[in-house]
Order: sequence, then structure tokens, then C-alpha cells
Amino acid sequence: MTRVFSGIQPTGHLTLGNYLGALRRWVETDQHQADALFCVVDLHALTVDQDPARLRRLSRQTATLMLAAGLDPEVCTVFLQSHVDEHTRLSYLLECVASDGEMRRMIQYKEKVARQQERGASVRLSLLTYPVLMAADILAYGAGEVPVGDDQVQHVELARDLAARFNQRYGHTFVVPKATRPGVAARVMNLQSPTAKMGKSDESGLGVVYLLDEPDDVRKKVMRAVTDSGRDVEYDREGRPGVANLLEILAACTGGNPEALADVYESYGALKKDTAEAVVEVLRPVQARHRELCADPAFVEGVLREGAKKARAMARPTVDAAYRAIGLLPPAFDTALSRTGG
Repeated sequence: MTRVFSGIQPTGHLTLGNYLGALRRWVETDQHQADALFCVVDLHALTVDQDPARLRRLSRQTATLMLAAGLDPEVCTVFLQSHVDEHTRLSYLLECVASDGEMRRMIQYKEKVARQQERGASVRLSLLTYPVLMAADILAYGAGEVPVGDDQVQHVELARDLAARFNQRYGHTFVVPKATRPGVAARVMNLQSPTAKMGKSDESGLGVVYLLDEPDDVRKKVMRAVTDSGRDVEYDREGRPGVANLLEILAACTGGNPEALADVYESYGALKKDTAEAVVEVLRPVQARHRELCADPAFVEGVLREGAKKARAMARPTVDAAYRAIGLLPPAFDTALSRTGG
């Protein structure tokens, strides 16, 4: 079986989009692959300014929700990126293989720079280089598959390019990975702006369903979702994005098909009501398990500690091999070589 690696940033409270687009697939499919690894990529969060206390709180919450969603530490490895030094060790080597030009061509870099500049904030160098750190996250573990949303496919392509380039220059060292994408609801859209992704950083929160939202709050947000002109319920992602988003969410929650579901409803109100209840039911077991885990913080800490230990053991041989391949001496190099001044 293929080794799988995926991660999520603790930059905000996890959303329905995170769950339907990533977490549920991790739980149902990906964790059952050989040596599956799921990581809270807290170092990536530092590409923009973060309050230290909030970052620690969100990192713990993100890890807890990953477990609450159903990731089983007996089956897969769950850990924090910053707890495994191999990520940053390998990232620098890959920066020495990457070019400035290909970094600046990253679509997300251009978008995030524009947002930072709109706010009058400075742009951190790490915002430019973090796709290389993401490549290191993947390549350190020899992951063959990387489950990602559409917005991250370009970064996996970069990891493929860097792996192939390193292998060509220094000898075969890395597995060349491929991106895998889930189907329906791979990209859940904002309920108030259905042409924009449902992201963790939404300032108002009105268009975002968070995994820990109370059921009544979920219902209010879905019932207030923006729809489209006209009265008929049709599945048209381009022409009717609001209705299409609701249909995709309902389909993802119930195992249905958005096109078929469109034929069931004659009004937006009925569609919204059923979608709201479907979301509430999907989140109910996740929230219940989250409460249990919060009551036992030592368990979560133990999972992360053991997960980091397992991750280090998997990553270190590949990263050490990369250091040797590129020409760096090991820390305890041969004493004979030392004596001869070689």
C-alpha cells in the first residue's frame, strides 16, 4: 500500500469545509493506507503574524478535532510538525534545489501577498518559501499520495519537481508523490460568498460553519445562506453557485448526488432546512468525541508525543540520506577520515 501524508494549519477554528473536504476522507480511507501520517502543520502558520498563546491553543484544538473526527492513533500517526526536526532539516536542502522564480510563480503566494499588502502588513520571507517546507513535509516520509484540495495541487506539483530534480542531480533519494483529490464537496464554499472557499480566516464568520458551532448556530447560518436569482432549485456550479454549494454540502453529508437532489426540492427554504439538519447530524458525533477528549488532555498529549516519535523514526533515514547525497558530512563521520584530514 502507498504511504499517505497530509496536514492542516492551526490558523483558525476548523470548518465544515475542512471536515468534508479533508478530515472525513482521512478517517474513512487514507488512515488505512500503510504508515499514514496526519500532521498539524504549525510551522506553516508562522508565515503570517500569530499570537503565541492563540497558536498554542489552536494547535491543541486542531489535533483534538482530528482525533474527534475519527483518526485512530493505533492505525495512523498524528503529530505536530514542529515536534519533528526533520521537516526543517530537509526544507533547507530543498531550498538549495528550488529557484526563486518558481517560488514567485506560486498562485497562493501571489494571492497572500496581495492580501497582506491590502492590510498594510509586511510580507514575511517564509510566505515565499513555505511551499518548499510543504515539499519537505511530504518527501521526508516517502509519501506516494498527498490528499489535498484543489488550491494545494500546485504545491504538490512543486514537491514532485523538487524530488525529481534532487534525484537527477544527487542520485535517487525521494519518492516522487502525486496529489489525490476527493470528489463531492472537495471545496465547500462560503455560505455568504459562494464563489469563495469556506476558510478558517473569515472575519465575520457568518458564511462559515465551524466544527464546534452549536446546532442552533449551524441552522441559522445555513438558513441565511446566499442563494441565487430565480425560484427553481437547479445544480449549476457556474450559474447558480449559492444553490450548488448547498446541494453539494447536502450530498456530502447524506451520501447523495447533487444533481439528483436538485430534482427533489421545489423551494430554497426546504433545501436549506434539510441541509442544516444534515450538517447538524454530521457534526454531532465529532462534537461529542471532542468533549470527551477535552476532558482527558493527557491522552491527546500522549498521542502527539508518540506520534512525533514514530514520525521521526520514519523521516530520519530519508533526510539523513539526502544530507549524504548532497555532500554533507554526518555528525559522527568516520574517525579515520578525521585523522587524515579528509
